[in-house]
Amino acid sequence: MTTRVLVVDDEELFLELLSRTLSTEPAVEVVGTAKDGNTAVRLAREVTPDVVLMDIDLRSEPDGIEAALRIKEERPETGIVILSAHSDRRYVTSLPLEESQGWAYLLKQTVPDMAAIVRAIEGSKAGMVVLDPAVVANLKPRQQSVVARLTPRHQEVLELLAQGYNNAAIAQRLALSERSVETYINVIYQALHLTNEPDIHARVKATLIYLENSANKH
Repeated sequence: MTTRVLVVDDEELFLELLSRTLSTEPAVEVVGTAKDGNTAVRLAREVTPDVVLMDIDLRSEPDGIEAALRIKEERPETGIVILSAHSDRRYVTSLPLEESQGWAYLLKQTVPDMAAIVRAIEGSKAGMVVLDPAVVANLKPRQQSVVARLTPRHQEVLELLAQGYNNAAIAQRLALSERSVETYINVIYQALHLTNEPDIHARVKATLIYLENSANKH
């Protein structure tokens, strides 16, 4: 089953490049493009995409965040992938991540990494919170936080989980068995008091706890 995607960006060349690149992905169908927030909200209503890729810095009103919130209000099940030039965690935490599921935050510089784009699309569609690899790389756990008390290996697994990797992909990245990854994740959930949560909710809450307990390195 393909994922229906609406792409929104006010830079025409970037919009065309991203749409064309996404169209080469067999699991993705671009069902529309928009250059401003009002058009994005209208098209989301008309073409009912599974996911909206939304530029955060639309140079008109409503901006990307406001347009995304309007889309979410009308269609809560729609995944939103925010495209931004800002890697600072405060831009990520400005999103209503705890109020509604299905958000991803990607940097525009990541667009050439189609695997990361697809992870964000699929993750937001599934109701998860997905962070850009560069955002994660710029974070460090605050001293004495619950995340800081995890072992380096558990922190590594949590970072990959926050980037939208599933268990099989984490196992491949770390040269581990899937069973080992499951064990690591279970330990993380225990440390974060998430053992009674359904898997998707646990992953979302683990990512939010990771964000809450981290600061920018610089």
